[in-house]
Amino acid sequence: LIRCVHGMIYLAVLVAFAACDAPPVPLDDIVIEKTFVPEQCVRAVKVGDYVRYHYNGMFPDGKKFDSSYDRSSTYNVYVGKKQLIEGMDRALVGMCVNERRLVKIPPQLAYGKEGYSDVIPSDAILHFDVLLLDVWNPDDGVQSKTYYTPENCSRKVEVSDYVRYHYNGTLLDGTLFDSSHTRMRTYDTYVGIGWLIAGMDQGLLGMCVGEKRIITMPPSLGYGSNGDGSDIPQQASLVFDVVLLDLHNPKDGVSITNQDIPQPCPRKSVAGDFIRYHYNGSLLDGTFFDSSYSRNRTYDTYVGKGYVIGGMDEGLIGVCIGEKRRIIIPPHLGYGEEGTGTKIPGSAVLVFDIHIIDFHNPSDPVVITTNYKPEVCETLAKKGDFVKYHYNASLMDGSFIDSTYNYGKTYNIVLGANQVVPGMEEGLKEMCVGERRNLVIPPHLGYGERGVDGEVPASAVLVFDIEMIEMEAGLPDGYMFIWNEDVSADLFTEMDADKDLQVLASEFSDYILRQVNEGKGRLAPGFDAYRIIENMFSNQDRNGDGKITEDEFKLKADETTHDEL
Repeated sequence: LIRCVHGMIYLAVLVAFAACDAPPVPLDDIVIEKTFVPEQCVRAVKVGDYVRYHYNGMFPDGKKFDSSYDRSSTYNVYVGKKQLIEGMDRALVGMCVNERRLVKIPPQLAYGKEGYSDVIPSDAILHFDVLLLDVWNPDDGVQSKTYYTPENCSRKVEVSDYVRYHYNGTLLDGTLFDSSHTRMRTYDTYVGIGWLIAGMDQGLLGMCVGEKRIITMPPSLGYGSNGDGSDIPQQASLVFDVVLLDLHNPKDGVSITNQDIPQPCPRKSVAGDFIRYHYNGSLLDGTFFDSSYSRNRTYDTYVGKGYVIGGMDEGLIGVCIGEKRRIIIPPHLGYGEEGTGTKIPGSAVLVFDIHIIDFHNPSDPVVITTNYKPEVCETLAKKGDFVKYHYNASLMDGSFIDSTYNYGKTYNIVLGANQVVPGMEEGLKEMCVGERRNLVIPPHLGYGERGVDGEVPASAVLVFDIEMIEMEAGLPDGYMFIWNEDVSADLFTEMDADKDLQVLASEFSDYILRQVNEGKGRLAPGFDAYRIIENMFSNQDRNGDGKITEDEFKLKADETTHDEL
């Protein structure tokens, strides 16, 4: 606090007397006033350090004689090596980056009696308002400080690895000069082979995917004495806040981890198999890009034939049904340098967590396993037989499809009549009543590439546990009705109930049903009796007039083109 009273100056702290218009009091040494001190001071200037700072140079009356701001360029110099006036050499020692000091320097520590040209007069006290922006030492190397380490670090960056990372680049005073985040694109490069400035080449070594670190480097390992010509000034220390997102080496192959293999595993996939699997796809840093689960549908493809990216083609070989595994695919076996343009960036390592639902080969037959066979098993199911059986149906992963037990009744079919999928036809053949079997039916013998909407997925392998409950022998191939005894010699007359020399449909139907009921004839089991009789009548009614004459009437033995009588 200074105030003038009656031509005298009173100082609240220092006691001195002088006229109000007298010249400044001489200084014996430099006076330093810290006008701003940053909260953190990670490094203070020492003798021998190189500094970059801004300043305003003034006389005690406030008149400016020089300023680095006017030149739009910091003052860059070594400290303590007599490259500065002695007072400034001493005043800079101990300063922190972003610290601001008001320095008062007596003439004997400045330009003395000689002054400086016509700018600074003799014996001038100089005031400098100094802001320190940068400090480094020729002996400095790269400084790396990790502030986040992921829990799992299975691999660290080595020389010749290819990395993808985000960064914010600042000067030592915090001035931002570049950021990959603003471009919304990672910086992708090889490490340790000269593609980067030397400090970054060193600073990235040893990083884990997901790690975050601050890399600080002196200009000798950055952009040196020239800067970059735009945003990075000469002799500037650089600070990079880096997060590593991806890491691989061109020599990398597919990596298989986190395997969960079911037991038993009777079969493993080979090239040429058709496979159905679920997956979650992510980048190495965990960024999700796709999932079959979100579509509620498996991914279905042939393996080993180039239908999928090379790494997946390789990673799906040798899997078991029900297996879970993680497949890590380097970009040269994935989507390469271009990526997909949207979700998968260029040169990205891919991570697939997969679950194998089923697989088969187009050459696979039905796999039949007999679980139980009764001691007496002589009558075996054949084409034309009417069979009744129970089943439980599921997918290879155990997913339930259907069961006759839920309906409380058997499933009834005629073998060879195309009433079920071919694989079931094959599995029921030569079964006896009471026998139980397990059937594994490939899709080309099941419901094929389309499946059954809402029930059976496309290209799904089916598993049936079946039990034969009843069986009725069918008729000889090509017959829908047979006689159990000799045929009457006067068959037409017996059918012609009203003796009008023609047989109507009702007469024909009544007669055939009577023969069946009396055990003299037999209709093919498993079919609608009235439909069979209707077809038999139509075949005999050769002119289609709704009645059969004696000339039209023929027995099966008399012709080869009809399946009646």
